[in-house]
Formats: sequence, C-alpha cells, structure tokens
Amino acid sequence: MKKMKITREDIRNIAIIAHVDHGKTTLVDELLKQSGVFRDNQEVAERVMDSNDIERERGITILSKNTAVTYDNTKINIIDTPGHADFGGEVERVLKMVNGVILVVDAFEGAMPQTKFVLKKALDLDLSVIVCVNKCDRPEARPNEVVDEVLELLLELDANDKQLDCPFVFASAKTGVASLSPDEPGTDMKPLFETILEYIPAPEGDPDAGVQMLVSTIDYNEYVGRIGVGKVDNGTLRVNEDLVIVNEHEPDKLVKVRIGKLYEYEGLNKIEVKEANVGSIVAVSGISDVQIGDTLCSPENPEPIPFQKISEPTIAMTFMVNDSPLAGKDGKFVTSRHLRDRLFRELHTDVSLRVEETDTTEAFKVSGRGELHLSVLIENMRREGYEFAVSKAEVIYKEDERGKKLEPFEIAYIDVPDEFSGTVINMLNVRKGELQGMAPTGNGTTKLEFSVPSRGLIGFRGDFMTATRGNGIINTIFDGYQPYKGDMNYRTKGSLIAYESGTSITYGLFNAQERGTLFIGPGEEVYAGMVIGENPRAEDIEVNVCKKKQLTNTRASGSDDALKLSPPRILSLEQALDFIDTDELLEITPKSFRIRKKILDPTLRFRAKKNAGKN
Repeated sequence: MKKMKITREDIRNIAIIAHVDHGKTTLVDELLKQSGVFRDNQEVAERVMDSNDIERERGITILSKNTAVTYDNTKINIIDTPGHADFGGEVERVLKMVNGVILVVDAFEGAMPQTKFVLKKALDLDLSVIVCVNKCDRPEARPNEVVDEVLELLLELDANDKQLDCPFVFASAKTGVASLSPDEPGTDMKPLFETILEYIPAPEGDPDAGVQMLVSTIDYNEYVGRIGVGKVDNGTLRVNEDLVIVNEHEPDKLVKVRIGKLYEYEGLNKIEVKEANVGSIVAVSGISDVQIGDTLCSPENPEPIPFQKISEPTIAMTFMVNDSPLAGKDGKFVTSRHLRDRLFRELHTDVSLRVEETDTTEAFKVSGRGELHLSVLIENMRREGYEFAVSKAEVIYKEDERGKKLEPFEIAYIDVPDEFSGTVINMLNVRKGELQGMAPTGNGTTKLEFSVPSRGLIGFRGDFMTATRGNGIINTIFDGYQPYKGDMNYRTKGSLIAYESGTSITYGLFNAQERGTLFIGPGEEVYAGMVIGENPRAEDIEVNVCKKKQLTNTRASGSDDALKLSPPRILSLEQALDFIDTDELLEITPKSFRIRKKILDPTLRFRAKKNAGKN
C-alpha cells in the first residue's frame, strides 16, 4: 500500500546556524519577544536561550536549545545551535529535525570558517537556506560585499540551484529590526517571519503509517531521567503507547518501550500533550536508556531512520583524584566514586564525549572534540563542588591499513595585524604547520590559512594572543587524519617550582621574581613540587618562596615593606590548561587552580627525567 504523505502547513521547523558571536541567540530573543511569547511588562534576560552560566559568561552557545513561537497561526519550532567547532556534534544532530536553516552572518566579519562548517552540514542534508545578514547597524557594516561572500561560499560548497537562489534578509537583532533591502532599515522582525513562512518547506509525513521518530538530542532531568527529543516523521505518537527502539548503526537493536510523558515546545516551556502528529518536534520521557540516533517506531514496522554517525573525539586528557598535599580542603566531591559518577553522567547529554576506565580506579581517560569542549566540562564540575586533577590534553592517534601512524589535523584561519604576520608564521612553522594561503585584507590586517596538526594548537592560543598583543583572531576546523609529522616541543619555557611547603612570603617572592614571571602573590599556600611561575629559559628551576629574611640587630622585619613585587600573572582555566607540560598536572578545586609536577619529590623527579632521556 502506497504511503499517503501530507504537508503540515501550520508548522515550520528551522535551525539557526552561524559562526561564533554572529548574533544567533540574540536573534532568537527578538523572535520570541515579537511573537508575543513574553508579557508586555515581563522582564527578560538578554540571550535568554543561553541558560547555562558558562554560556552567559562566555557569550557562546554550548548546547542546542529548542523553542517555539507562533506567527500568523503557524507554529515555528526554532533550534538555536552552537557556532563553535568543538560543539559541532550538536549541530550535526539537530539538523535532522528541521526542513530549513537561517544562516546568520555578521555584516562586517562576513563568512567565517565556522559559517562554512555549519552551512556544509545543512547543504549535505538538502535543507532550504535563508541568509540573515545581521548587525547591519554596525558603523563598519558592508552588507552587499557579505552577500557576495555568502554566494561564493554556496558555490564553493556545491549548493544546488534551489539553495543558490536563497533569500537574503538584512537585520539588526540587537535593535529587533529586519528588512529585505540593505538600504532600507526595517521597523520589526516581520520580514524575517514572512520569509520563513514563504521559503522554509512545511514538514511532510504519513499520519496513517506506523510511528517513526528519530531521537536527535537528549535532555536530562534528575526527576524523570533521560528525555529524547526529535521530530515525528510518520504516524501519531501517543502517551502510554507500546513502541520499539531500533537504530541504523546497531542492526540487532530491538527494545520494547512505552512512552511515559510527551511534551511539545511553546515559547521557552515544555507543554505536556497526550499525542503529537507528523512534523511536530517533541520531547519524550519514560525511556531509561534512549540514545541519540535511536528511532522510536511501531512494533508492526520497526524501520530505523538513517542517521549520521557522531564525529569522533580528537583530543583526550586524564581526569584523576586530586592527591596533592592540599587535597580535600575546598571540594565537596573528592573521591574516585564521585568523579566516576559525574563523568559517566555527562555522557547522558554529551554524545561527542567519551569516558574510559584506566588501569587504576583513581583515573579516567576523557576524550572530546577540542580543548574548549573539555574545559567547559572542567569548569562545570568545578562549580558543582568537584575537586580533581587533569593532565595535559593530548591528541588521539590512529593507524592506517599499513600500520602507519596518523594524527588529527586542523585548518587554522588567522587574521592578524600586518606587522605580526611574520611572527605568527614562524610560531606555526615550529608547530609543524604549513602555510596554505596568505592575503592582505586592505585594512591593515593579513589573512593566513594554515594546515596544522591538532597537537600543534594545544597551548598555542595563549602564546598567539601574547605575540599579537591581543589583536589576533584564530578559528580552527577539524580537517581529518594525516600521516604523523614528527616530534615537537609543546613548550619552550620552563617552570618555577616551589622548593618547600608553607606560605609564600614577600621576601621569598621578591628573590624568585628575578628568575621569571610569578603566578602567585604573598600569603598563598604552596607545597614542594607546585609550579608557582614561568622561567623564560627552557629548564625548570626550584625557588624558595617561603624563605624569610634573617633578622639582625640592624635590620628589622618591617623593611620587607619596601620590597616591590610585580603583580602576579593570574592564569584562567584555559591559560592553565595551555601552560601545563606533559610532566605536570592541573589541580582543580571549586576555589582555585594550581599547577604542579606529577612527581612532587625533586629527587624522584630528576631520576624519572634521567630515565626518560635514556629511552
């Protein structure tokens, strides 16, 4: 019997995709406000979709979010996606739920590396595209040139005729206006709403066929457990209905399940419903081990929906129980059981993450898509009261059929002021990078494109920002595996190491600062083997920062006040992760970060280094 497909004209499903910081989340805010989701007098936080503290602080979206607005009697389901390459796994998944995308592009910056990455994913799935040129109110905006850049990008990515003929909308999400012409500022978001209804196809499906719903994302709630989110492709989904789970990548999977509760999205809320029809984006609870990529379907016709495999992690670090002399003073959760439970719980919602047991119960290998991906997990755990230590991030190697070692590579797109381009080229050459292209932009900056091993970029950003005096911009995209490029030094500078345990004192710090840059000030607890600064030379040096001045009849202790200390360099989490070397750990507590040597005892450390040199 031939399936009878219907079109749900009262629904549109769209994803908002863009490069980092091009205004996706602010745009969603305005669509919510202007569709009447909020009361007239309701106070609304800026970037209301970025609900996670870290998202709000850093101004980046990490997890995709679902919302829905109603315009002209049509429900528009909107998914706000991350723009950063480390969270590309999120983008890949959610695009399976939608029929079209709004590509947001900054009217000054234009098409950026991540614009290319997310747009390619959308074109591969044959989705309709609306281009929203945002921030048109910026004084330096160049909307017409940006339109040309986007069209060139579409050609480069082999877009079909329908995709090349995409509409352009010119907006300022910040002021809440959109227009169909770059020369005429709009008065509200109506032109964008109208364009969505006109150009984004309505979802199709057969309401009389067996149920089929692909789980594209997982939400997690302590009360109801895992929540599967996806679009109803066929049939009608009902509460308490008996279904089976199948998975395209696991042919033997066939699990009987029953839906406990069913929700649809309305504004920022989930509304409980008894049934959901074709084209609806829904959340399903009551299925304990639902996974991304699972298809919920009728027992009579268990047919999985094809699903793209999640990209593999490229970088790993070891998370371990903190065993430093100051361990357990700040943290609420400090044992290996706490650490294990928390890491495995993260797998409920983050499909790009891998957690593996090691040969010791005190440590776990955690693999992710990049340094930012793992640093966000570390920051979340720290804020929740966890105390632990992590090793330096290292890349994940593979072997080809002939047993040859392969390593992950990335394309780095760099914008730097002209005077720093030579310095940056030298820095990346040392890290086994190869210059692929170089072009002046005409406004005093140079665009560089490098192919560089992922391990060459570990710890690079901090040096890069210092070398370009904070004026450089670097964006990277994963570029597959290539043959191993040979050994490289992660760091050219050594560490200043505390010689003994105690409290840092001005006199000791004053003498130590002649040897390099300090990371601590007076009155801080230190222990032997803790890294308290950076030595400009390659070797490590032990310094005694707890040393008091010998008092004599003629020298009073008060003369310490005359000693001038340079302000210490306080490292952020990312800077500390960048700084640590392979023989060091970063100790993380809810209150502080401390860098330390893996082997605290100087004699044992010297012996281990000597033995490593022989091998």
